[in-house]
Amino acid sequence: MGKGGIGVGSASIVLVFAVLCLTIFSLITLVVARNDRALADARMNLVTGYYEADAFAEEILVELLAEETTPASIRGVQINTRWDDTLDAETIYFFSPISDIKALYVNLAINDDSYYILSWRMYSIDEWEFDTSLNIWTGD
Repeated sequence: MGKGGIGVGSASIVLVFAVLCLTIFSLITLVVARNDRALADARMNLVTGYYEADAFAEEILVELLAEETTPASIRGVQINTRWDDTLDAETIYFFSPISDIKALYVNLAINDDSYYILSWRMYSIDEWEFDTSLNIWTGD
């Protein structure tokens, strides 16, 4: 081997370093791809659940409009009613389940010949718990 040339040992070190870098980058890519897949699956389940709950809520609405009086429950969903003086109509609300922690909240105003959708939105039914595990300085 002549002066200033790269020997076999140096080339081996560079090759091992390159293989090590490629291995680490491929593992990072695999982890990111798995996390993206899990996020996409969770989003797909939420959207699918929302549209199933929406269709179920529309079926309940059709049954509510067909009834003479408001039943206490339809297909296992509790129907709540109250009279609204400002609208001069009976308001009905119920929750159509989306998942374990989400539901579709439907609030309707029904009078003799028509109905109005007051609210039709996704609602979190999970109880909120404050995290009090950290000792935060309050300035005292």
